[in-house]
Amino acid sequence: MQDYFGKNSDSLKDKKLFLFDMDGTIYMDNDIFDGTLDLLDYIDSIGGKYVFITNNSSKSVDAYIQKVRNMGIKANELNFYTSTQASAAYLKKNYPDQLVFAMGTKSFLDELGKLGIKYTTEATDKAKVILMGYDNELNYEKLTNICKMLTFYDLPYIATNPDLVCPVSFGYVPDCGSVATIIKNATGKYPIFIGKPEPTMIEFVMDSLGYSKQETVVLGDRIYTDIASGLNAGVCTILVLSGEATLKTLEEESRQPTFVYENVRVLVDDLKR
Repeated sequence: MQDYFGKNSDSLKDKKLFLFDMDGTIYMDNDIFDGTLDLLDYIDSIGGKYVFITNNSSKSVDAYIQKVRNMGIKANELNFYTSTQASAAYLKKNYPDQLVFAMGTKSFLDELGKLGIKYTTEATDKAKVILMGYDNELNYEKLTNICKMLTFYDLPYIATNPDLVCPVSFGYVPDCGSVATIIKNATGKYPIFIGKPEPTMIEFVMDSLGYSKQETVVLGDRIYTDIASGLNAGVCTILVLSGEATLKTLEEESRQPTFVYENVRVLVDDLKR
């Protein structure tokens, strides 16, 4: 086996736990990439496990399950770990039973409620911590309310993920990291990010499913989140060039993925060869 640059990638044959980014890695918007279903079937055939670890907090796990099933992917709640779930775990550990001012989509808020987080979307001094998610339902009222909270109250401020853009069919739209920059320009305050590139999500999935670092590989299209999280967790990483990262951005990065593949089609063909 060889990756895009001709590097020997035979070690991928030994991997059993495959942790996938989603947008730009296995699909774009609602269009599944060629090779995705074959790769997931391959993982099943070797007795492995695939889990989607996504920074995109705009959808609930139930919504993600329905989305991927519509594309023909076999999945249930055990196949997902999201930045919303990771953020809820962080809140429960560090701010137990505290009221959270939350900004995000309706699905994001509903998911927080299901995960046992008490939240409000109104600017209030009763809240003890601020949480922002990727919000593709963003409006100026929401921006105004979070700026009020950051200006009037000296509260801890966290966000689900630092991604600057989210890939869509025509290119990219601003993601949580870009919105955080807008808010910083207005308030001077910047959040602590919970999702990738922190290793937390990867470590949680490995521990909960009982896989070692040597058995685990992370696949994604972003160097500064997907690949960085894998490197921070000490596991093998695969960068696919089907999303945000390009050969130019790869050259500019000091931290490099273990392997690079053009897309999942080329990867699965190599694994099955």
